[in-house]
Amino acid sequence: MSMKASRMSDDRVFLITGASTGIGASTARLAGAAGHRLVLAARSVERLEALAGELGGPDHAIAVPCDVTDFAAQQALVARALEHFGQLDIVFANAGFGGARTLSDDSPDSPERWREMVLTNVLGAAYTIRASFAAVTAARGHFLLTGSVVGRHVVPGSLYSASKWAITGLAEALRLEVTKADVRVTLVEPGMVDTPFFDNKPAISLVADDIARAVIYAVSQPHHVDISEMLIRPTGQAR
Repeated sequence: MSMKASRMSDDRVFLITGASTGIGASTARLAGAAGHRLVLAARSVERLEALAGELGGPDHAIAVPCDVTDFAAQQALVARALEHFGQLDIVFANAGFGGARTLSDDSPDSPERWREMVLTNVLGAAYTIRASFAAVTAARGHFLLTGSVVGRHVVPGSLYSASKWAITGLAEALRLEVTKADVRVTLVEPGMVDTPFFDNKPAISLVADDIARAVIYAVSQPHHVDISEMLIRPTGQAR
């Protein structure tokens, strides 16, 4: 069987957080087209269930509402994946959102929004890894984390940037822990992407499918190939 044919029949179980929109939803669609069985997690129940139905329903995709800042909910998510599909091979810790780009923002809700952002972007990703760790290592599987170009350079006053620096460190810490377990880890670092993350369309941007194709490229490599880091910028983005 050719490599192309084998990828088209890939039935590994692929869990995605933040799956209802943007990069998560685009990745789900491409992964479904490649034959993966999908566990879709997000807080947006209606969108999540619609996507699972679009991708073939229970035989191919299930929707599991989940707040990634709740560790018990993440444990239940993994338990549901294992109960339904019997295994868990690929986990994409993708849930996250941004905030004001200044530490001097005097909006009354800023401190609480910062708290929610850090809990989602950093602790949520760590919880996803912890909850799925045993299942993914047993499968000699693959972890992917959504970082950012701003997790490589500092953006003035941006706590979001700091949260993505944390993901850069988390991905490398995870990679070093699971290397001997023959598990792969990929940090995906998008530049500007036109997704619901932004209130207004960036002048220069990628689309969610551009990042999804990168994710599928990483997971479709032979097992001995670990794409540890992928930085994807739109042409013309300087930093």
